[in-house]
Amino acid sequence: MHEYSIVGALIEQCEQHAEDNDATKVTRVAIKVGILSGVEPALLETAFQTFKLEGVCHDAIFEMQIQPLVLSCFECGQETTHNERSIICGHCQSNRTQVIDGEDLLLMQLELE
Repeated sequence: MHEYSIVGALIEQCEQHAEDNDATKVTRVAIKVGILSGVEPALLETAFQTFKLEGVCHDAIFEMQIQPLVLSCFECGQETTHNERSIICGHCQSNRTQVIDGEDLLLMQLELE
């Protein structure tokens, strides 16, 4: 489960931001998880709740926004949004598409005290 190593790196990043801003704790962590990021949101949540118990994230609220897959079609030129892992254009059913969004895992916001 690579979610544990991802959360370890996320908590390290939170700790570094807290230190850089002379904060003693992180109260909220907001991330964006793309459908094609390769991360299982439920496992990520569990890993965060487990690993946050020590350090500055101890009382942090964990917010996760699931980013849909956004595709641009080379055949019809349309942009489509999908809530599932599919690279097929929703307009013309072509598989000649380019992923515009939905592959990333990003730290979006931190609240520090």
